[in-house]
Amino acid sequence: MSGSRPLAVLADDDEFTRLVTADILSAMGFEVLEAEHAQGAIQHMEAHADVALLYTDVNMPGAMDGCDLAHAAGMRWPETKIIVCSGCSREEAALLPNAAHFIAKPCGERLVRRALQALRLH
Repeated sequence: MSGSRPLAVLADDDEFTRLVTADILSAMGFEVLEAEHAQGAIQHMEAHADVALLYTDVNMPGAMDGCDLAHAAGMRWPETKIIVCSGCSREEAALLPNAAHFIAKPCGERLVRRALQALRLH
């Protein structure tokens, strides 16, 4: 499905934030699959073996938040890079898996680009 563009799964329950972030990732060369919650992101990742990036917020509705999602994705898909962008505290950010790259909201294009560079995706 993703063709020559790397595939990103974007999980954020805020529609406006999701649209803006999807535009940023698309402009950076990604094909973006959007999810309103962690379970939707997991479903996208199960359906596509070639997900290069999981980009998630922390605070989302449902049984699994973004921190749980980052841990689950890191264990099931260790080759997938993870960016967590959230307004959460540093203490909450410390609970993320070591492989996840944390950036604080608001997450503008420059911060996203730096995170992708740190993960060696751009």
